[in-house]
Formats: sequence, C-alpha cells, structure tokens
Amino acid sequence: MMRALAILALLTGAATAQEAIEAAPLDDGVDQPQIILLPEGSSQGQIVVREDGSEAVITSPIDGSSVAVPDVQANTIQARSAPGALLKGLDKVSGEVTDLEMKIGETAQVGRIAVTVGDCRYPEDNPAGEGYAWVKIEDPSHGTVLFQGWMIASSPALNALDHPRYDVWVIRCTTA
Repeated sequence: MMRALAILALLTGAATAQEAIEAAPLDDGVDQPQIILLPEGSSQGQIVVREDGSEAVITSPIDGSSVAVPDVQANTIQARSAPGALLKGLDKVSGEVTDLEMKIGETAQVGRIAVTVGDCRYPEDNPAGEGYAWVKIEDPSHGTVLFQGWMIASSPALNALDHPRYDVWVIRCTTA
C-alpha cells in the first residue's frame, strides 16, 4: 500500500511540473501569398519587352516594383538526315536480342512485330550520338499500329514502345 502511495505521489508531481502547451492558429494571415485578379489589358504582373529588345521586365501587381529578367536564348541545333538507323529489338519472353541496321523506308521483323524506319536525324556536330528516328511499329497479325513517333537514342524511355513482349529502341543513325 505504501508503495502505491509513493508511486502515485511521484506521478502527480511529474504531471504538475510540465509546462502548459499553447496552440497557435496557423492561418493568421501573416506572410500568406496574395492572389490578385488583374483587369484585362493591365500591364502589371506581365512580362514587358523593352524597346531596345535586350531584356524583359516583370512588374509586380502588388507594389508596382519591377525586376529585370535576363535574356534567354533557346539552343538551336542543326540536324542532318541519315540514310539509315541502327535499332535493337528485344523479345522479353525468350530473351532474344536483335540488331536491326535499316535503311530509311525499310521494314524488319522483331519476333511477330514489324518495325519501319521513316527518318533518322542527328546533330551536325555529333553524328555518333543524340540520334532520333521516326519509327512505326505494327502487329501484322492484328493489323494494328503499336507505336508511331520519334524515338530518341539518348533517352529511350522518353517515347517508348509499350508492349508486353517486345522492346524496340534506337541506338544511333547510320551515316554510311
């Protein structure tokens, strides 16, 4: 009995020694972003090109302050068409890998699917890499087009054939 009273006394002392917890509201409105609808035709909050064309300026709709935006140029790459392409095909069930060296307009078989290369382009300054080919992949037994579009050699998953059994991807353009 004495032990129970001693334990009870210790627990009540520990409970009263704790500091009170104060809950503060989260939505007090301070430092919250404001959404302001601008009237149509207003130049505030929009990018405005200066007359000299060198840089753009963004004007704040809240206080009218302006921030200069540096001039951004897109990279332009000169591409050349190649006479053919090198592709790889994989039968996921059997594990068979097929190398396809094809000329433009040619059709080859990978298992039960037909692969046609319509075009292959590569950067002028890098003929060995970064090639991309227009590929059409069909299932002749069902008369359906499984894939039609550009495949990029350096990023095969970017635009890939979605098939349960076969994978086809571009390795590079052939220049000879």
